[in-house]
Amino acid sequence: MIAQTPPAQLPAVPDAARAHVQDLGTFVTASPSSYHAAVEVARRAEGAGFTRLAEDAAWHVTPGGRYVVVRDGSVIAFTVPDAAGPATGFTILGAHTDSPGFKLKPKPTTRGAGGWWQAGVEVYGGPLLNSWLDRELELAGRIVTLDGTEHLVRTGPLLRIPQLAIHLDRGVNDNGLTLDKQRHTQPVWGLGDAESADVLAALAADAGVDPATIGGYDVVLADTQPGRAFGAGQALFASARLDNLLSTHAGLTALLGRAASTAGGPTSGGPTNGGPTNGGASIEMLAAFDHEEIGSASRSGAAGPFLEEVLVRISTALGATAEQRAQAYAASLHVSSDVGHAVHPNYAERHDPANHPVAGGGPILKINANQRYATDAHGAAAWAVACATAGVPTQEFVSNNVLPCGSTIGPISAARLGIRTVDVGVPILSMHSARELTAVVDPWYLARAMGAVLAR
Repeated sequence: MIAQTPPAQLPAVPDAARAHVQDLGTFVTASPSSYHAAVEVARRAEGAGFTRLAEDAAWHVTPGGRYVVVRDGSVIAFTVPDAAGPATGFTILGAHTDSPGFKLKPKPTTRGAGGWWQAGVEVYGGPLLNSWLDRELELAGRIVTLDGTEHLVRTGPLLRIPQLAIHLDRGVNDNGLTLDKQRHTQPVWGLGDAESADVLAALAADAGVDPATIGGYDVVLADTQPGRAFGAGQALFASARLDNLLSTHAGLTALLGRAASTAGGPTSGGPTNGGPTNGGASIEMLAAFDHEEIGSASRSGAAGPFLEEVLVRISTALGATAEQRAQAYAASLHVSSDVGHAVHPNYAERHDPANHPVAGGGPILKINANQRYATDAHGAAAWAVACATAGVPTQEFVSNNVLPCGSTIGPISAARLGIRTVDVGVPILSMHSARELTAVVDPWYLARAMGAVLAR
């Protein structure tokens, strides 16, 4: 009999990491659309004592205050230290709330062959189309009635994009699956007379309104399977929409943790990003944007005016002149966080040969020579200090030269505002799948490092 080597002892996953990822799963479940995610961030912030600010009202922002503002599917929450003045800088945790998938079209109710009810959808961003097949999906987002009232809606499991049986596509395993984005991605959701089918009626029923009063809608498909830990030692975590609710949740966790720890006093000082000092305290902020997956060019995307308008309104409330605002921006740091690629065990050759980010190895610092990521030397140093302060391992990510590099909100915000920006994230597998995979410890590591960034 051949002697077998006993398996290596698995490192224990800290209870705090398990608690964090469990709450991440709760956050994702509450956020089937970007609109739900923004509202969930605001709900949690308000529960922690933050005041909701309306954009169409005058703002009374004062030192010592905590505030949150929602624009469509984007949200910005911030705390103003007691010592804040006109030239106080900002420490911004940036993320995005949207995920690639499908969005409901106009005239969404159709009848397919065989008496199937179908819903008309179009592709949003760059999803892995095959990963959406044979899953129970829901409709989620917002409807706006003719009186201008906005209603969040989610139907629960309602739809499914069925895959063609292998008996009708005998070569699929050898030749690969090819999906036509129009013909092959329209979900089924019922059977019966065409006159009975009405997708908008299902949304109206959820909102408790008359379908005839719906004036517009922004509705997406969402996977309904909850996130869960699994694998050896329960060290892996799979969930929908980790890109990029993982970063939004980590940033919110860090911001609320800092707000609780600094209640009644200014934020602590620490290393700066290489610019002028800001007096030992900064305005701490989470900015989570919609529409990153389609380029960010919208009123609520990172390329739009939302963040700049909030920064200006804060500095104006603190009495800043244009000169002092410029000083504040020079003393500021933006940490743009989005998921990145862990080394795939079946496709290791697709990664850079020297830089191999591994799941469980801590958050990644994203670097790109062509500024697809905004990281520079000062930003890298600030991130290294934050991770060391938090006791968090960190690793670097750079693309293989023969594969195009993705991008983030980082370069967009940096170009718009001139604030030093560093791009970071968490290594995952199956990016842009309907269900993505990470290590349980990495989202927790990211939140801890973000907390150290805020305390800089």
